[in-house]
Amino acid sequence: MSYKESFLQYLRIEKRYSPHTVRSYLNDLDQFESFLTALGHSSDPVAVTSHDIRAWIVSLMDKEYSAVSVHRKISCLRVYFRYLRKEDYVKNDPLQKVVLPKRKKTLPVFIEEKAMATLLDDFAFGEDFAGVRNKTIIEMLYLTGMRRAELIGLKDEDLDLREGTVRVTGKRNKQRIIPLVMPFIKNMETYINIRNASLETGCSEWLFVTDRGSKLYDKYVYNIVRGYLSAVTTADRKSPHILRHTFATHMLNHGADLNSIKELLGHANLSATQVYTHNTFEKLKKIYKQAHPRA
Repeated sequence: MSYKESFLQYLRIEKRYSPHTVRSYLNDLDQFESFLTALGHSSDPVAVTSHDIRAWIVSLMDKEYSAVSVHRKISCLRVYFRYLRKEDYVKNDPLQKVVLPKRKKTLPVFIEEKAMATLLDDFAFGEDFAGVRNKTIIEMLYLTGMRRAELIGLKDEDLDLREGTVRVTGKRNKQRIIPLVMPFIKNMETYINIRNASLETGCSEWLFVTDRGSKLYDKYVYNIVRGYLSAVTTADRKSPHILRHTFATHMLNHGADLNSIKELLGHANLSATQVYTHNTFEKLKKIYKQAHPRA
């Protein structure tokens, strides 16, 4: 087994990283190795130097990768070489003196409350299976703040309509319970009944399925969300993750405390949640300028 294969196995089994994260690490490592090969350098981790890594950073920036993307790729290398040192495969850390480009601080994009209300209350999704499913997917993402991968992984057994909760399995297989509001519980009952009556396979293991009854996949969910958000917003980004940002921002704007939002989102630490306070602060500044006589 190669160093890389051993590392990926470590991520899957010991660290319990999601398949999506493992694929991302694999892609980054493959890209770095291809870069070294193109330079005529050895891709053996033992031979990698800080000069190689700095050269890769310059190459990525020349190709107009964002600072965020560069940080993510170098973060992959840091985890990789930390693992190699732990296993005593390499002695030195080639990233020790590597300086990364500064990241611009950007606020999370979110959809305005009025636009979400228009979509969920006034838009005609249709009464057939696809229409009811699509609306339920968007509601689930917006009302719970769960990630796309978490939604795709939901099974019927994760839903407790009597208690009004959904059990979500997040990163590293950490589970959390999220409450559901009564109107949405009724919508879920409607969806499940239509799903079971519409599909030839009957009741599915997966909560949300394609038109043919199979498990959803990333692009499928992305296309659903982007298509419907396009009807109510001109924002450049209309991915499922935007609904996660929207959930957190709207909760903060209506008085939810940061720790509660952290638990609902499944963040490991509060710093990941604090980014949403900037959006709330922007709203406060706007209100201040409109309301204060000296503003």
